[in-house]
Amino acid sequence: MKTKIRKRTAEKYKKRFARRRRIRAKIFGTASRPRLSVFRSTKHIYLQLIDDEKGHTLAAASDLELKKKKIKETDKEKEMTNKVKIAFRVGKLLAEKAKEKGIEKVVFDRGGYKYHGRVKAAAEGAREGGLIF
Repeated sequence: MKTKIRKRTAEKYKKRFARRRRIRAKIFGTASRPRLSVFRSTKHIYLQLIDDEKGHTLAAASDLELKKKKIKETDKEKEMTNKVKIAFRVGKLLAEKAKEKGIEKVVFDRGGYKYHGRVKAAAEGAREGGLIF
């Protein structure tokens, strides 16, 4: 049974996937410099480091993992909204996982989303955690 999606919502998805395709045509991750891929839903944010040569995920982090850890708020996070704070922390968490695996440089893939809000916060968190892109 097909679900009916409002026409405007369907157009948003189509536009995002077209942007995503254009971005992915230019960005390619390797083992030495993997692709940092962002996916955000209405409730959660997910980050992955992907080696496109082999098609493997090297490391992944999401806000679902943060609920297990208690993290103190930094000065940079005080002016952010809640979802943006969480995205920043997920970026830092992914950077920690990447450091453990010896990954320092990445290629950023915003996944067709605009570079602001949660996507920007995740990138800034990854940078603060030590990733270079």
